[in-house]
Amino acid sequence: MALMIYSLYGFAIFFFVFWCAMWLLHLIAIFYGKYRLHKKVEDKPSDEAYPGVSILKPLMGTDPHLISNLETFFTMRYRAYELLFCIEDEKDPSIDVIYNLIKKYPKVATKVFIGGSSVGVNPKINNMHNAYQESVYDFILISDSGIRMKEDTLQDMVNHMSERTGIVHQMPFTCDRNGFAATYEKIYFGTAQSRMYLVADSLRVNCHTGMSTLMRKCVLEELGGIQTFGCYLAEDFFIAKTFIQKGWRTAISSQPAMQNSGICDVRSFQARLTRWAKLRVTMVPQVILLEPLSECMVIGACAAWAASLLFKWEPLVFYLIHILVWFMCDWILLSIVQNGSLPFNKFDFIVGWLFRECSGPYLFILAIFDNSIKWRNRSFRLAWGGRAQEIKPRIKC
Repeated sequence: MALMIYSLYGFAIFFFVFWCAMWLLHLIAIFYGKYRLHKKVEDKPSDEAYPGVSILKPLMGTDPHLISNLETFFTMRYRAYELLFCIEDEKDPSIDVIYNLIKKYPKVATKVFIGGSSVGVNPKINNMHNAYQESVYDFILISDSGIRMKEDTLQDMVNHMSERTGIVHQMPFTCDRNGFAATYEKIYFGTAQSRMYLVADSLRVNCHTGMSTLMRKCVLEELGGIQTFGCYLAEDFFIAKTFIQKGWRTAISSQPAMQNSGICDVRSFQARLTRWAKLRVTMVPQVILLEPLSECMVIGACAAWAASLLFKWEPLVFYLIHILVWFMCDWILLSIVQNGSLPFNKFDFIVGWLFRECSGPYLFILAIFDNSIKWRNRSFRLAWGGRAQEIKPRIKC
């Protein structure tokens, strides 16, 4: 009986300490986000040499925003860069979009690579491999098809590439779009994702996502090129992990990555979140315990029980105050990341925030009990350590 009581108190202390730590993370994210994000971009003097950047753009299919997204890469205010478009299928409709933009902007150095290589299980690495082999500049920028760039975004990323920095990446965020799904996406990326991303960057912990990443090509070459990471689906995580092991730093730029995919619905976004959760579980198994506890509703319930046991506080009142303050912190953080007025009102935020917070633990449970991943028209099975195997390899006609 005494052992059971000690165990209960032990769990209560753990939950309450973890709850306090989560509030510390909130404060770090808010203050670090205010300090780090949306800084004025300093242009280099006209007589100073610009480091060249080879931009790899893997594409598959089209969507209503593809043309406008890609066009932002042709209009960047940066002197030395090349665009390397990578398309696996010669019948892909994105090819026509690319050639039309090349005709419109003939002065931008551009190459199109059709047909990928087979250097691993990762379709993105296979698609980019030929373009990577032909890249001419010292820096490689891997940028997903749904990313939009401002005129000074590439300059901002290059400015953060210090002498000991090997990777500069953009924190994921979204463009302003209409509809509940767009609100849901913006709330997720501007609160839960941004909180962990900003805290990890401030503590120099690997938080790298590969949707918009600037890397030193010389380091990649020392590691064997991007094909070295073709055995992983989460190649971005392992690239950053290897860079860090080699003594290089990673850093986020001041401008977030503005995702602007033309496909925006709740089901596909939740499938995306579940896929990411599966990858995290196999790469960093300790998230099985820690990630659910980082969710507002879960840690709030655990801390309310702990406070009632340790301090005799009213658990329901504690829980409601916890949710209210968490909600306010997320509103502040989202406003900092947005750097302007939000494209929805407070009621829409309340509904979207509650939906995100309540569905998060459910999606994580789904991820734990299924180690298979569907990525576009392919299926993979994950193994511990992050390696993947294609279940039904694609057959080319």
